[in-house]
Amino acid sequence: GQLTSLQELLLSYNRIKSVPKEISNCVSLERLELAVNRSICDLPPQLSDLKKLSHIDLCINQFTTIPSALLNMPNLEWLDMGGNKLQELPDAIDRMENLHALWLQRNEINSLPETIGNMKNLNTLVLSNNKLKDIPSCMKDMTNLRFVNFRDNPLELEVTLPPCENTEEEEQQEMFGIEFMHMYIQESLKKTGNLESCTSGPSPIINAN
Repeated sequence: GQLTSLQELLLSYNRIKSVPKEISNCVSLERLELAVNRSICDLPPQLSDLKKLSHIDLCINQFTTIPSALLNMPNLEWLDMGGNKLQELPDAIDRMENLHALWLQRNEINSLPETIGNMKNLNTLVLSNNKLKDIPSCMKDMTNLRFVNFRDNPLELEVTLPPCENTEEEEQQEMFGIEFMHMYIQESLKKTGNLESCTSGPSPIINAN
């Protein structure tokens, strides 16, 4: 806790079971990696005192929710919580207003809060291998989103992207990416009769499960 000049603390692939509150004394810390410790399930609230901390890797641990300490870090830009036991995301997730990349693959998330649409700086969102049944329509307004992955979720609507005109386009097409997300939302809004709030786009092939 006396390492006030420390900028990076890389403690992945250990057997750490808990994070001491004294880590908050490392006031210059910018990067914290605690991946693949397999046992960490919470963070001390004092961690939010680290105002320079912008990169946190917590993948493959035992988190069941996003710790409140992270929600109180407005300068956090990169967060990986893949391979945990998250079942839902907190409504206050949009308090991480400067988050650019959020990795949540291989969890048990079954729904997304409407407030995720307020995360205007988010450009990467990975949600593959979860239990999502729907994509909230508010996500169509996330204009900075450049990469998203909904692969391997039990989504209620089965949406297929239209065929590409050439092989090069087909290779670049993300089957469960941005285009898929917008088509899914469009079809979901059609189904609920909210077409006026839907952006236009090519007609997908759709089958309801």
